[in-house]
Amino acid sequence: MTVADERVGGGIFAGGVSDDPDLARATGEVVGHALERVGFAPDLAVLFVTAPVIDQLDDVLLTVGSILGPRTLMGSTAVSVIGGPREVEQRAAVSLWAARWREGTVIESFVAECRPEPDGVVVTGGPRDDPLRGSTVLLLADPFTFAVDSFLDHLAVHSPGVPVLGGLASAAGGAGGNRLVLGDTVRTSGAVGVVLPSTVPVTTVVSQGCRPFGVPLTVTRSEGNRVDELAGQPALGRLMEQVDALSPADRELASRGLHVGRVIDEHKLDFERGDFLIRDVLGADHEQGAVVIGDVAPIGSTLQFQVHDAESATEDLHDLLGGRRAQGALVFTCNGRGTRLFGEPNHDAVAVHDLLDGPSVGGMFCTGEIGPVGSSNFVHGFAASMALFE
Repeated sequence: MTVADERVGGGIFAGGVSDDPDLARATGEVVGHALERVGFAPDLAVLFVTAPVIDQLDDVLLTVGSILGPRTLMGSTAVSVIGGPREVEQRAAVSLWAARWREGTVIESFVAECRPEPDGVVVTGGPRDDPLRGSTVLLLADPFTFAVDSFLDHLAVHSPGVPVLGGLASAAGGAGGNRLVLGDTVRTSGAVGVVLPSTVPVTTVVSQGCRPFGVPLTVTRSEGNRVDELAGQPALGRLMEQVDALSPADRELASRGLHVGRVIDEHKLDFERGDFLIRDVLGADHEQGAVVIGDVAPIGSTLQFQVHDAESATEDLHDLLGGRRAQGALVFTCNGRGTRLFGEPNHDAVAVHDLLDGPSVGGMFCTGEIGPVGSSNFVHGFAASMALFE
């Protein structure tokens, strides 16, 4: 078993993961560690289990509930899980993260569902308070039955600026295969979440794993996700100029997959990592000189092209976390990262653990990572979205 724990004024955190082949023993290890560090009835516990554990999830919940007795419990199934400086990929494992804050901390929990309507999808449920005012939302959702973008759009209207952190369950390949946990209830659809009050300090970090090249360019003609002109010239020509100026190694990266970053806060004078929403470059219209991207790029917005690889992802993570400190961290990383991207295990978990000076870490690999860029929330790909507790 791997553990990490820390105590600060007003906050106690514990995180651990176990892949002991005996599931009862694995559950006992992570629960026992949380009980030792945080004590009985923590304010919040977050449980992550991998696909082989699904059939015995009720037994895991019974152990967590009866021995640890968290006041609020949420959880999700995932292809791989994180605990401390360790990632357990694609085999049976249990990860448990727990926290206790100052006396009187009240955490609201909620369930949300999607209902098809003639005019589109309607999200039902969600936080009771409206607006949330200074809170932070943690959200775990099923990617096949819940329209996360619709939920984030609704929240942006009613509670603008409230950060949402979390991820999409990744243990199954279709509807009904994932499991979401809230309290002692297990769900196969929708989303579960909690609202952390303003008295719980949370820092949000989203590492999108890309490196910009060239220079930022203003969109001067576009329609939807089709960009026709950048800075008054055909967008494809602008792109090719910047690709041609790359080093041979970066041109090779660009040939394997291009990305584009759209600036979220146009009021800034200079743009750097964390200012862009990263999306794929989907294709090009060579006759018209247009570029098609996985985002809407209105006229006047600013774009900068990006490359993505293991080195860029590592550099981005170190750049965003360097100099920070945290006592607890929840990490939602893409299931395309891990050993698949970095060629070695534990990459993101070790980076978070080491760069933040050993916080209590829990988390999961996701099919989409939820987190803010600027003051708006998005679903990301290939990202690591983190809630840091100081």
